[in-house]
Amino acid sequence: MGLELAPYQAPSGFLLPSIHSWSAFYTYQPNPRTFLTQSQDWTSLLLAYARFRRLWLLALSDADAAAAGLGEGGKGTEWAEALHNPRLRPPRTISRKILLLVIEQLIASDRAIPDPPKQTSSVVLCWRSVPEWAGVLHEWALKTGQTNTILTLFEISNPAVESELSGMPEVLLRRAIAVLARTGKAQVIEGGEGGGVRFFP
Repeated sequence: MGLELAPYQAPSGFLLPSIHSWSAFYTYQPNPRTFLTQSQDWTSLLLAYARFRRLWLLALSDADAAAAGLGEGGKGTEWAEALHNPRLRPPRTISRKILLLVIEQLIASDRAIPDPPKQTSSVVLCWRSVPEWAGVLHEWALKTGQTNTILTLFEISNPAVESELSGMPEVLLRRAIAVLARTGKAQVIEGGEGGGVRFFP
């Protein structure tokens, strides 16, 4: 039994797209053209959901956790609303195969970074592109008067006043800094405990 194909507001407040209520959305579509559309829909959904919930990490195990219906506080529950639809009969969860292919697509399009490197089962999501994050980072440095001062990566991702950079994984932060360094807006300072960075106006 299916549901009416209409957007649905999840308990978190996120508006799930109508495709989320389509049973076939959770089943691998072998036709290449059909799967291209399916994977693009999943990619858009996951990036939008991650941005709404400020989720940085996505792993294949999140699909398993969503399917298992882990309770509040259990691993993977942050993704359950997006990866699982208990309103369908029977309930549906994204398959590991689809999620793996979507993760690979996210990596290929520079919207995800393997973490740890050289694998595709766990990634840091770039719900803003790396160049966009570089812009956010530089704007933060200017607005908070952090130019010409050496900051550690920890200080940037754990600022005294919460910012859009709060909680950003180091691998993504380093990529954003590298963009600024290439354009002369930042200098990477090598040293102990991960080094630091100096921003320029």
